Amino acid sequence: MERAKVNQGIDLSAYEDVWVLGEQREGKIQPVTIELMGEGRKLADQLQKKLAVVIPGYKIESEVEKLLHYGADIVYYMSHPLLSSFSTDGYTSAFVQLIQKKKPEIVLVGATSIGRDIGPRIAARLGTGLTADCTKLEIDAEDGKILQTRPAFGGNLMATIVCPKNRPQMSTVRPGVMEKAIHQETAAGTMETFIPDLSENDIRAKLVEIIKEEKKQVNLTDARIIVSGGRGLKSAEGFHLIQELADVLGAEVGSSRACVEAGWIDASHQVGQTGTTVRPDIYIACGISGAIQHLAGMNESKYIVAINKDPEAPIFGICDYGIVGDLNDVIPAMIAKLTQKEVSI
Repeated sequence: MERAKVNQGIDLSAYEDVWVLGEQREGKIQPVTIELMGEGRKLADQLQKKLAVVIPGYKIESEVEKLLHYGADIVYYMSHPLLSSFSTDGYTSAFVQLIQKKKPEIVLVGATSIGRDIGPRIAARLGTGLTADCTKLEIDAEDGKILQTRPAFGGNLMATIVCPKNRPQMSTVRPGVMEKAIHQETAAGTMETFIPDLSENDIRAKLVEIIKEEKKQVNLTDARIIVSGGRGLKSAEGFHLIQELADVLGAEVGSSRACVEAGWIDASHQVGQTGTTVRPDIYIACGISGAIQHLAGMNESKYIVAINKDPEAPIFGICDYGIVGDLNDVIPAMIAKLTQKEVSI
């Protein structure tokens, strides 16, 4: 399908409501969907519009209905056998069909592997813009447009972008950036089933097999506690100490970009602008100086604990609790205290 022409003098008043393009994998709603619903609810309330969430899939009605407990006014269930598993062509075509039919004003997409694949394709087919990796969304009080803020120039400044002449206004948001919608005991809203016009010929790339990685999966996005290591660890062996503290706390292990680039730890552990954005209850930064790119990925944590030998390290400017000292002394003392052992430094 060719890209739609932009700036066609469309009737902006024909577009309304805030939409979340949700995700499911193997029939389970992904957490990023609940996060986007939380932010979408705020935007919809400011605009006095409805919040809708769209889920593609097949024979997952009971799972989709759960979204009615998270503040959605409308849940659109795009049901089709060709949508049971993700395909770029299938998902893109189905979303575009429903968007063209219902005309939402704002569309939020998760900046996941799926969202980054289909988001730009949907925008291109609709002839509208897309602001990627947003960290803040708000409504302009004067004209009701969405103000989409995202880091620019390596995180050294923040750019606010608007889409004044085309609709829908589209944004992708990284998982972990926004607060999740709150579960409500009583379901609200309605659920509508939409059957898109799809055929086998529409899907050029076919899913042949799903091969799951056997190694332990890192789940930084949903972790309540994260213990992260930085350049101050000096070597890959330093992560043994980080892992030990994480095990005691029931935490996940994170890392700065420098450690990943040095080959000390796998990239799946990276926190920051070019890694995973997180907001745990407790974030313990060990030997991390606090480069702005790293801070952008964890500064929404509820409590930040910093351990660093340099009292002038930027990390101490944002932490809730700071410990100036050698992490090789501090972490063993923390572990000993947590396991009720004798502390001796």
